[in-house]
Amino acid sequence: MITFTHANRTRRLAPALARLAGGLALALGAALGGASAALAAQASSATIPVVAAENFYGDVVKQIGGSHVDVTSILSNPDQDPHLFEASPKTARALQSARLVVYNGADYDPWMTKLLGATQGGKNGGARATIIAADLIGKKAGDNPHLWYDPKTMPAVARAISAALGAADPAHKSVYDANLAAFLASLQPVDAKVAALRTRYHGQPVTATEPVFGYMSDAIGLDMRNQRFQLAAMNDTEASASDIAAFERDLRERRVRVLIYNSQATEALTRRMLALAQQSKVPSVSVTETQPSGVNFQQWMLAQLDALDKALAAGTPAQH
Repeated sequence: MITFTHANRTRRLAPALARLAGGLALALGAALGGASAALAAQASSATIPVVAAENFYGDVVKQIGGSHVDVTSILSNPDQDPHLFEASPKTARALQSARLVVYNGADYDPWMTKLLGATQGGKNGGARATIIAADLIGKKAGDNPHLWYDPKTMPAVARAISAALGAADPAHKSVYDANLAAFLASLQPVDAKVAALRTRYHGQPVTATEPVFGYMSDAIGLDMRNQRFQLAAMNDTEASASDIAAFERDLRERRVRVLIYNSQATEALTRRMLALAQQSKVPSVSVTETQPSGVNFQQWMLAQLDALDKALAAGTPAQH
């Protein structure tokens, strides 16, 4: 049984987490200093303040809430390791007055617990509701935490968001219900693409530098190799010599059709595998942990699935 201990990755981030704690204290001081003005402004606003730990959840809130929500996403830079961030006065102020908070859970964003514990929600006249994606689909610490790549996750999160917004703002419940229906319908092309890939490539061998794409790979039915190596990379522990050798052999002998890599966390060993894949003419596909700017969640997923489709079509593993 493979256990995902994504939170262990933060061990190498101990200095950053220490800065987070200090930064949070400063941020809260600044936030509370300006709380009266901020809360007064929000009290006069018709929008519901929402904080999402990750920007793909924030995007779903916007798609369902429309003009009736004001969303702050904490992690939103697709060019940066998503585990490296520092609290800011803006983040603290947003959490201080949020009516709804959405985050991943399953130890992907354990810092949210600290942030929520250090702030008091609902200061603008209502209780703060919290949606944890992991809880909705029965995932927990030790499971693969990259839940947004599981096709079951976003429908569950979207339904929970619609219900929470409807409870916070009953006057616009019909709007949220209609937007939910539109969002669920808009996921159908993603599901259709997954089904088409499964029909064409079920059982085909692939590999990855990290298990970011794991749930989607499972949905397509790919044979994902080198999983111990992936876990070591994700948790910032050292892969064994035998696991590294097996990964290199798969690439050198073209035993896999595609190499999937997390372009937000390209460590030296990842770069080495990418170079070997290129030398061996094994196609590589970039995936990210943060939604790129200028696209919505559905477009992001489809773009990555399209890239995978092209790579799988081009990659021909050797027969052994």
